[in-house]
Amino acid sequence: MGLLRIMLPPKLQLLAVLVFGVAVLFLENQIQKLEESRGKLERAIARHEVREIEQRHTIDGPRQDVTLDEEDDVVIIYNRVPKTASTSFTNIAYDLCAKNKYHVLHINTTKNNPVMSLQDQVRFVKNVTSWKEMKPGFYHGHISYLDFAKFGVKKKPIYINVIRDPIERLVSYYYFLRFGDDYRPGLRRRKQGDKKTFDECVAAGGSDCAPEKLWLQIPFFCGHSSECWNVGSRWALEQAKYNLINEYFLVGVTEELEDFIMLLEAALPRFFRGATELYRTGKKSHLRKTTEKKLPTKETIAKLQQSEIWKMENEFYEFALEQFQFVRAHAVREKDGELYILAQNFFYEKIYPKSN
Repeated sequence: MGLLRIMLPPKLQLLAVLVFGVAVLFLENQIQKLEESRGKLERAIARHEVREIEQRHTIDGPRQDVTLDEEDDVVIIYNRVPKTASTSFTNIAYDLCAKNKYHVLHINTTKNNPVMSLQDQVRFVKNVTSWKEMKPGFYHGHISYLDFAKFGVKKKPIYINVIRDPIERLVSYYYFLRFGDDYRPGLRRRKQGDKKTFDECVAAGGSDCAPEKLWLQIPFFCGHSSECWNVGSRWALEQAKYNLINEYFLVGVTEELEDFIMLLEAALPRFFRGATELYRTGKKSHLRKTTEKKLPTKETIAKLQQSEIWKMENEFYEFALEQFQFVRAHAVREKDGELYILAQNFFYEKIYPKSN
């Protein structure tokens, strides 16, 4: 461009700049169209695979004749909260599914809406419970907790999840919308081109960094009730705590993801056998990072912490962290700086009547 300024008159220089700008916009538009086409192709392939499974099932016999061993009649649902290392963790499931012989299904909702319509809730519950060809199955997606018992299901799925410090999660999401990450670097994000830092956004009172944006982990655990999504609802917080304790098999924290994986491997080896070693040595399982992320200043953090919404989200995070650390303390021991899983620590002392 410097050479053009020397050789071309001002009007032609301006024209060249405009042509260059139009070309850039055209290329960006074409990239966006390619991404949309790729998404449509992926959905078409998924529908085709489902039809093939159904056709094979029709040929082989009626669905009610399919019987499963108890070990295979298991479904795990990971209703992943955005920007909590969820992609890193699901990559492990994808890497292990063929070896450990289970299916992985990504739940993708329109516009990433975490709340399903009532009719979709019924369809989803029916799929998860009766789609025997997909069992054992690992379902993951950005959806809020759904209580299967409300639909008369006797054998409910196993829920797991991971949560993160609420301010760290929001900061990561803020920069992710602007710069993306190293997982799909070519994808144009919704806020691409906005160079404003998180600190500048908070100082200016921007909507993308407002305290209300912290309200996400509580409703994800609370569920599909309307009150769950009322920002600042104390009832939603208590319901989220109740579900975490009573409806989730295990909830980890992003900051201690390896320990979460280790506990899952020990407790659910049918799905997670080999997961810890894969996480430690794998080339892609834990490498996803938001690009261009700048840590907020102490002043910015202090300002957000004045919000009642932060106090509630942080209370839930601390509650989850304490529960996770409690579970871990009763499952592992440390030796020479390394954690190891405890062997079976109970036995049956008396069994009556005695066998001859």
